Amino acid sequence: MICFLLVAGCSSFNRDWKRAAVGPQMTNDVAGRWEGSWMSAKNGHNGRLRCLITPASENVYNARFRARFWKIFSFGYTAPLTVYRSNAVAHFTGEADLGKLAGGIYKYAGVIAGTNYYSTYESKYDYGHFRMGRVSEGEIKE
Repeated sequence: MICFLLVAGCSSFNRDWKRAAVGPQMTNDVAGRWEGSWMSAKNGHNGRLRCLITPASENVYNARFRARFWKIFSFGYTAPLTVYRSNAVAHFTGEADLGKLAGGIYKYAGVIAGTNYYSTYESKYDYGHFRMGRVSEGEIKE
């Protein structure tokens, strides 16, 4: 049953990821597909990271992350990000409770400038950063 739920969650993300590739990509908005990596500054662990950002309200966006670790495991979760703009840069903060086994509450702070996404994260047991770039319509990375 647990395996089924993990696979279903992954396929749902992949379906939504592909669906978001269709249509115009607004480079001056934070919404869209992002891909890159995460790295723990505490222990050096790192992995692939994809994120699908969608508007939730005027200044709040839902960031749906899909992270890979140890090259074989993946984990998905959604974090609401509160965004404020300063010129062409979007600054954001947010937090998400990933559950006790995943480290509890993670807090995020970062910037999106053009096609670059940079964020720090910290929890009770870990801290590090995310670096991603916008994935354009023609780039389908699985």
